[in-house]
Amino acid sequence: MSTPPLAASGMAPGPFAGPQAQQAAREVNTASLCRIGQETVQDIVYRTMEIFQLLRNMQQLIPYVEEDGSKNDDRAGPPRFASEERREIAEVNKKLKQKNQQLKQIMDQLRNLIWDINAMLAMRN
Repeated sequence: MSTPPLAASGMAPGPFAGPQAQQAAREVNTASLCRIGQETVQDIVYRTMEIFQLLRNMQQLIPYVEEDGSKNDDRAGPPRFASEERREIAEVNKKLKQKNQQLKQIMDQLRNLIWDINAMLAMRN
């Protein structure tokens, strides 16, 4: 058995409080629905991340196979394995991090130069 919602003052609703109380109940329901929806989306994202992690781990156990599906052609050479690809990816990532560090240093130098120019312009005025 449910009781009717109370007015904001804690007293029984007056003749004009009915639509306002229904609106407040609807807002609470909207907020609850939003919260439940957010939790559902977060759960889906978490489970999807788990699936991709499992697939990534499985992929490391499977050797690399050439995409054309042909057996060892004279021109194709021996198939490359996942460990070789991981090593190459690690090297590329290392180079990328170095380049990113260099770019960060350049941006810091430019920022300092701009600060110096702005300071000189401010002193001139």
